[in-house]
Amino acid sequence: MELTKETQKELDDARDIENIKKVEAVLFVSGKFLSQEELVSLTDLNPILLNRALNILKDKYDENSAIEVINKDNLWKMDVRNEHHSVASKIASGSEEFTKAEQETLAVIAYKQPITQSKIVHVRGNKSYDHIKRFMELGLVKSKKLGRTIELSLSNDFYDYFNIKDNEKAFNK
Repeated sequence: MELTKETQKELDDARDIENIKKVEAVLFVSGKFLSQEELVSLTDLNPILLNRALNILKDKYDENSAIEVINKDNLWKMDVRNEHHSVASKIASGSEEFTKAEQETLAVIAYKQPITQSKIVHVRGNKSYDHIKRFMELGLVKSKKLGRTIELSLSNDFYDYFNIKDNEKAFNK
């Protein structure tokens, strides 16, 4: 069986569509920035096909869409456009990701950073140990050993997670 140019083009187009769907699914589900290496690993695409799919998706989710594909320092993420965050927050806040107590503990860390765990526990109580552990597991907070306690500050993932653009100014006093 001989492949004609038309048949080969149809096969290439079908392959491209499947590649785009793979990348789109990974970006949609991850909800965080992914490196090219992570995307290659998750989609089993070579970097050339991956970049082609990413660029097609970036064009697909243009300014006429409430969704955007973001490329920041060669990290990729799919997210709701800033102008639609308030609408998306209504549904997203239906089942809160963090309890009110966790939110308050995270707010103290964000406002006072760097702050020792012992100071947070003094202010927020013993439950804050669990909160801090969860924030560290999620990668929102980073720690550094400081004597018998640890010093906590926000990680870069915190700024990405909450879609804060300028982490230099966001929580500095």
